Amino acid sequence: MTRRSPAQKAFRAFLLVMITIWSAFPILLVILGSLQPQTMIFQVPPSFWFEPTLESYRMIFQRWPEFLDGLVNSLIITLGATALTILVSTLSGYAVSRYRTRFATGSAFFMIFVRMFPPIVITLPLFPVVNALGLQDTHIILILLYASFYISLSTWIMKAFIDQIPRELEEAALVDGANLRQTLTRVVLPLSVHGMIAASVFVFVYSWNEFLFALIFTTSNAKTAPIVISDMLGSATGAEWGAVFAASTLQLVPVLLFVIAAQRYLIAGLTAGSVKG
Repeated sequence: MTRRSPAQKAFRAFLLVMITIWSAFPILLVILGSLQPQTMIFQVPPSFWFEPTLESYRMIFQRWPEFLDGLVNSLIITLGATALTILVSTLSGYAVSRYRTRFATGSAFFMIFVRMFPPIVITLPLFPVVNALGLQDTHIILILLYASFYISLSTWIMKAFIDQIPRELEEAALVDGANLRQTLTRVVLPLSVHGMIAASVFVFVYSWNEFLFALIFTTSNAKTAPIVISDMLGSATGAEWGAVFAASTLQLVPVLLFVIAAQRYLIAGLTAGSVKG
């Protein structure tokens, strides 16, 4: 293994710092904008020295109380989609990993192929079907749509983790009298927890921030936070940018905390299967 020179290490550190600044700066501007007085948000030149105020957050509760309902809807839909995706993808990942038949391999690649289609392609054919089933403006339709789009990726993540579990552990459990269900729940699942958490990060972030399906298939009862923020931008009285920035900050906090808490499992998910013992 070749050692990096001090110059290479310094350049790498500088590059990482610049990437971090480039990625975090817009988020920082939104957070600062939510704490600034309205007259200072678009001040030129911008001022980073000001007395913080919570007026924009108070404005949300006064003028946009439905934003809290949107956050609740987003949480219900996100948790439901994440749970459904992890359940299905764990079972399908186990099947692809342990039963390497042409059908299993072909179906796994077919899921990836379908995932390559842009979501807008299926919205028009789905709309009359959703109306006919009475699922328009419900949590369940978004849960099903979000789960269906991320089962493919989650299946491959779970397959990579299950591939690393020695088959001998399952064979030993079967010899001891365990059936397939007991082998899955007592051997495979406990050893696949890291993979399940890694896959859940992708589904959680996507479901929490998804806009297109929520815009098309909801109107009021299941309206999510991103849709409410969009309504705030399209207000007839003009956009209250302080409130928009405050709502965006509140909408960012749960997913940011979840990703930070699960980041080490996310790294494990991205590198699963890259090293063979």
